Amino acid sequence: MNRDESGRVTVRAIRVDEPIRVDGVLDETLYDTVPPITGLIQGLPDHGEPATEKTEVWIAFDDTNIYVGARLWDSAPESEWVANEMRRNATQLRENDTFGVLFDTFYDRRNGVSFYTNPLGAIAEFAVTNEGSPNSDWNPVWDVRTGRFDGGWTVEMEIPFKSLRYRPGTSQVWGVQFRRSIRRKNEWVHLTRIPASAARSGPGGVLRVSAAGTLVDLEAPEPSRNLEVKPYGISELRTDRTRTPEVSNALHGDVGIDLKYGLTESLTADFTYNTDFAQVEVDEEQVNLTRFDVFLPEKREFFLEGRGIFDFATTGIGGGGGRTPSLFFSRRIGLDRGQPIPILGGSRLTGKVGDFDVGALAIRTEGEEAAGARETDFTVLRLRRDIFRRSNVGMLYGNRSRSVLGAGSNQTYGLDATFSFPGDLNFVGYLARTRTPGLDGRDKSYRVQGGYAGDEWGLELQHLLVEENFDPQIGFVRRDGFRETSGVARVSPRPSSIPSIRQFTLEAGVDYIENAAEGFVETRERQGRFRVEMENSDRFTVTATESRERLTAPFEIADEVTIPTGTYGFQDVEAGYTFGPHRRYSGNLTVRTGSFFTGNRTSVGIGQGRMGITHQLSIEPSLSFNWVDLEEGSFTSHLAATRVNYSFTPRMFVSGLVQYSSSTQTFSTNLRLRWEYSPGSEIFFVYTEDRDTDVFDRFSDLSNRAFVIKVTRLFQL
Repeated sequence: MNRDESGRVTVRAIRVDEPIRVDGVLDETLYDTVPPITGLIQGLPDHGEPATEKTEVWIAFDDTNIYVGARLWDSAPESEWVANEMRRNATQLRENDTFGVLFDTFYDRRNGVSFYTNPLGAIAEFAVTNEGSPNSDWNPVWDVRTGRFDGGWTVEMEIPFKSLRYRPGTSQVWGVQFRRSIRRKNEWVHLTRIPASAARSGPGGVLRVSAAGTLVDLEAPEPSRNLEVKPYGISELRTDRTRTPEVSNALHGDVGIDLKYGLTESLTADFTYNTDFAQVEVDEEQVNLTRFDVFLPEKREFFLEGRGIFDFATTGIGGGGGRTPSLFFSRRIGLDRGQPIPILGGSRLTGKVGDFDVGALAIRTEGEEAAGARETDFTVLRLRRDIFRRSNVGMLYGNRSRSVLGAGSNQTYGLDATFSFPGDLNFVGYLARTRTPGLDGRDKSYRVQGGYAGDEWGLELQHLLVEENFDPQIGFVRRDGFRETSGVARVSPRPSSIPSIRQFTLEAGVDYIENAAEGFVETRERQGRFRVEMENSDRFTVTATESRERLTAPFEIADEVTIPTGTYGFQDVEAGYTFGPHRRYSGNLTVRTGSFFTGNRTSVGIGQGRMGITHQLSIEPSLSFNWVDLEEGSFTSHLAATRVNYSFTPRMFVSGLVQYSSSTQTFSTNLRLRWEYSPGSEIFFVYTEDRDTDVFDRFSDLSNRAFVIKVTRLFQL
């Protein structure tokens, strides 16, 4: 390796004559004869300083694979290492001691793919699009093993070239970055120096692809356009008392197939027929005390893979969960008010053509009489061009052949631009319009947002318009008919004189939302927040909010409780303490109290809870208790959920999610066993049950129940 005076790093890949035996034992000649890549640099806690623990890395290749070997020294005994997760791509893996590598295979300084593991040999990977939007649902075929030595742990990775996309030609130059976390120290280190603003997020520092080093002397086979065929078979036993007529212990079987083909070195086509998502975990219940829809994330694999290309006007701020609309939200395909709609088939094209990111999607859903849905075609086209060093401009077109409002179709058109400048200055904007029969005029939306996101201070200003007839029926709009102007200012000093505290954050924001048609203020919110981040990753946060709401129509907030039209002002305070997620017992405790419309509200919650019983067994509780006392009536809204995970191996685990909601008086159970019996091939056993339940009256009545066995098999031709 070579590190020049500017901090730029160049590393050399080594050709090996024989395949490396991937067993976590660094006993090949390579490790004794080739000097390792060393000298990793802290992103956190002491930005720019050398890592406190030694790391040695080798990159090698043969005609088939690229290999990454690492020796990770650790001065602590193994009992103090943080290693408590084995499930593939589990969120908790980021909170373990980990080592990973990122390859920018097109050397465009924007996009990359990352592979990482922990001392237990967990398998995890993600794809990076435009230095953001990490997609952990990208699941290529590769292998990893870990081992131990007197002084630390070891890693060996084997990544087939045919699992990667890269430029044509034998001689390759790639970007490369390493990321190691030492969680007991809350320390994150990289091959190169990461900008402070990017490093402050810890695991997110590796997303700054433009800061990566350069990998040379790599010789790769001509890029593969291999065909992947993945058929599935499914058997299901289902009871559903919510349908008319009722279904009782109905046995059903089906087959389907997915195909993937590399049209070019960087452009991939996917095809799916008779698509099925029975193995997907059910949605988690949410408490909603607003008059707007709840945003539920996509979990279906076909729509998650390559999703970064379809992102529209995003910089990591805002998005579909907030007030900014999402022009493409894949849950509008194959789902109607939570009811599955059969997908007959479809195709997807994703990749890169020169400086253009290309995404195209075409899906046809079947009619579903029980849900009142008719056969519908969905089409999405996304183009985005790279400009300057880290900026882009693009367009998105979407079409739904049958409008949800009745006759005719629905179209969405959008232009967007993102400008990321040196010095952490960012601007993003979009202009969009929809066309829907029966909704004429006032069908536009635009957003202009700019900000500075430095480590020690930040500023964000935004103006957003969503007109009342703006209706992207392949997207998601949480609130319509409004004009929003908002601003947030932040200071985040790092006090060197207080050893136990890593950073203070003081943040103040104001948000005005006007009725887009008449111009009066519907919502005004002023908020102040103070947060303390400890060196051990714990956080303490206090947030004070003053709100003003004008209701132009009565709002039914609960059964038999309706808030009348009028203008209301209220204030509340929320305090929260977050235990570092690397701890054996972690979670976020919150208490919120204050006035609420015509009365008061008190909430207590436990979120993102996790109890690590063993390396293989964990329990993740979540609780939310809400007491609301209004002049119109009093009510409670409680939610309890627990997820239990047990990993047999990194490729086989069982997970159970149990939930109870007092608002809907429902109790649901979802049990899943996933076994990747061969790379890319899986068996699923899934049991799901929903009951109408009142725990206080001990009443329980079955709504629906299903037991599913699904088998997939990957063939690479």
